[in-house]
Amino acid sequence: MRQFFLYNTASRSKEPFEPLNDPVAMYCCGPTVYNFAHIGNLRTYIFEDVLKRTLLALGYRVRHVVNITDVGHLTSDADSGEDKMEKGAQREGKSVWDIADFFTGKFKENIKELNILDPDIWPKATEHIPQMIELIKLLESKAFTYKTSDGIYFDTTKFPSYCDFARLDPSSLRAGERVDMGEKRAVTDFALWKFSPTDVKRQMEWDSPWGIGFPGWHIECSAMSLAYLPQPLDIHCGGADHVRVHHTNEIAQTEAATGKKFAKYWAHGEFLVVDKGKMAKSGENFVTLDSFKPKQIESLAYRMFCFTAHYSNPLTFSWDGVEAAANSLINLRQLVASLADSAGENTVSGEQVEHALSSFYDAVCDDLNMPRAVAALWDLLKDESLSKSVRYECVKNADKILALDLLKAKGHTQTVTISDEGQNSAPLTIKFKSETQLPDDFKEDLIKKIRSRRDARAKKDFKTADQIRNELTMLGITVKDLPDGTCECIVASNK
Repeated sequence: MRQFFLYNTASRSKEPFEPLNDPVAMYCCGPTVYNFAHIGNLRTYIFEDVLKRTLLALGYRVRHVVNITDVGHLTSDADSGEDKMEKGAQREGKSVWDIADFFTGKFKENIKELNILDPDIWPKATEHIPQMIELIKLLESKAFTYKTSDGIYFDTTKFPSYCDFARLDPSSLRAGERVDMGEKRAVTDFALWKFSPTDVKRQMEWDSPWGIGFPGWHIECSAMSLAYLPQPLDIHCGGADHVRVHHTNEIAQTEAATGKKFAKYWAHGEFLVVDKGKMAKSGENFVTLDSFKPKQIESLAYRMFCFTAHYSNPLTFSWDGVEAAANSLINLRQLVASLADSAGENTVSGEQVEHALSSFYDAVCDDLNMPRAVAALWDLLKDESLSKSVRYECVKNADKILALDLLKAKGHTQTVTISDEGQNSAPLTIKFKSETQLPDDFKEDLIKKIRSRRDARAKKDFKTADQIRNELTMLGITVKDLPDGTCECIVASNK
């Protein structure tokens, strides 16, 4: 097995991956389902998917948990403001439960479009209230809590290493004139359980030993991870914005309750940024995956775009950058398609593939260096010292990690020549490649689009030609112009 190295936020260093558990215990903070996930959120899940796929490719078994936060996440990400779920329900004029179901479904649609593997378990916060209450009771029995008029709080002064994980400066955390402490004893203390306001009827509230209310955001992840995974976890993932508050609080409450280390490795994805700062649901720079459809850009182009930067570095979003990634993906698939006809001509050994992919795996195993990995794959595909069969088998293996649908089509071939009578154009020869015979009406529609694209290219209207090609890509069709003038259409197997 190759040695895999992962940057550990806890140690601020790249470490050899040596898991404690089999299967590897991997917990990822999931979405708060009060709105659509924006593509900045989705960047983190893409990075986590690459991490999981890499572990699987290396031979590890993985038990993967991603929670659904459907209660308790306040707008400040701390202990003040409205519950994001209740606020979302007011905005949409629906019940909190309907809002949670709708946006959970949309989130799962997004990750499917991005070829992100489902976790083994999708625990919902609202279905784990008893576990949260028991965890708070355990903390209470160990004198880590205190009660105020609005809830039960964790006393961070009782946890001496509280500042260690995020490298917080205690002197900068003292309450100042602009910090609303309420009844908190220290500015870092955080809510474990919030009481429902007496003058407001919440849609989501539960009885507890301390009164009717709802859980704090941080206790949810601790309770759900402990419910399904061994402690210490092998890997805990999330966004870079989780380090200072959410993950620091998770560590404090979990380790205080159990007396054990919470997780061995902590991995965090950096922000997707735009001109006005990081992408956020509360800002004007909110782009969803659905925004790609009117532009005729397939969702996997965004996955490709994310591979242009290391997950731990900020990535600047632009539509030009995404379109460049879309074209790069099309070109990559076309290069792979050119190898498909020769696939299987020669016997290819596992050793040959392993050797040819060494640069690719070296990059992936070096803390998921995807820009380097993609570059290594391009170099491999263009290396004519390797047989087409070897290169094709390499793509099959690499795409288990990349998940870019690089092997979209192969198999059935049909060549059709259409004469454009009266248009002073040469006959148009189209080679259809698919796993099954294509319906005539489908081919007729496809021929019209290809003819329009050819005419646009003849007029040097490359913008229109590229737009048509991107539109076809959205339909699962890869278009390739062959040297002999033939237009090759490779149709995905699900068409």
